Amino acid sequence: MEFREMMRYKQQLPQEECIRVLKEELRGVLSVLGDGDYPYGMPLNHYYCEEDGKLYFHSGKKGHRTDAMRRHDKASFCVYDSGFRKEGEWALNIKSVIVFGRIEFIEDQEIINRMAEKLSRKFTDDDNYIKTEIERSGPGTLMFALVPEHMSGKIVNES
Repeated sequence: MEFREMMRYKQQLPQEECIRVLKEELRGVLSVLGDGDYPYGMPLNHYYCEEDGKLYFHSGKKGHRTDAMRRHDKASFCVYDSGFRKEGEWALNIKSVIVFGRIEFIEDQEIINRMAEKLSRKFTDDDNYIKTEIERSGPGTLMFALVPEHMSGKIVNES
């Protein structure tokens, strides 16, 4: 598939900036094709892995999201920052990134544990908490990745 070019190309972010936003922001919205082919978007924490360029997520092994992803592996993920104001202006300048790709379910428990730890470190450095949570929840955790096929970002001034 060929993805559309951004219409407002002057607002387009370079790929390095898109990756920075994905790495720094804590959460975004994953959208899949849900029940009855209705779009289903849900806020999720994520981890962007520079080593393989994938976005990693965790969830329960059952539910609407999991069923939808197993039925249809295409998804999009949108992240945006909290924005900034230029001095003397009221309007926010917001950077957003959208990643289109395919869902890949992670079966290797070593990778699941490693990515769960990296994702947890976005929120806390408490080694005991992370270790305990992975030991307690790890076996019941579904880890999946969004394998990017296309990524674009832009900066928008809300005025």
